[in-house]
Amino acid sequence: MLPWVIRRTRLPLLSMRCLDCRSETATTGAGRFRVNANGRRLDVWLLVRCVSCDRTSKLTVYERAPVRSVDPAELDGYRANDPELVASRLVDPLLARRNRFTLDWKGAWRLDTPSVRLDEAWPVRIKVVFADPVPVRPERLIAQGLGLSRNEVLRRIKCDVSLRRPTSAGFAFTVLAEG
Repeated sequence: MLPWVIRRTRLPLLSMRCLDCRSETATTGAGRFRVNANGRRLDVWLLVRCVSCDRTSKLTVYERAPVRSVDPAELDGYRANDPELVASRLVDPLLARRNRFTLDWKGAWRLDTPSVRLDEAWPVRIKVVFADPVPVRPERLIAQGLGLSRNEVLRRIKCDVSLRRPTSAGFAFTVLAEG
């Protein structure tokens, strides 16, 4: 079984409306958190910037949370602006739902494949692994990885997941011989 790995090349852009210029794209930039303690309560925000007008907005990570409810190591990561913590919070679906944004993964990922020759022994079994939860349509991913047309993918690929629905979970497929 040949392994394919989908990796993030950069943080995705955020699709959210800017309050000033009405643009719909924002970025985390350098990835900064703002931590504010008020008594025994804690607020943590992830700062994002509008791509068009450079206005800074805040995405709520914690709001009025008891300080003791936050893991001390995690709190240190917020204070140090840990890049891995920024990435993990950004792809968290609960944060996206609470702050009303979606992620734009266009150009933010790559497919790592070992070189494969399609004229070798048939059938060829390939397993796709996601290093980051990048939503992709298996049909397009397979067409890109094997250099086939999408019609040929539909004809020659046997897979347990729907080829036309986006997924960010690993899957395996079999490439059948031409014929």
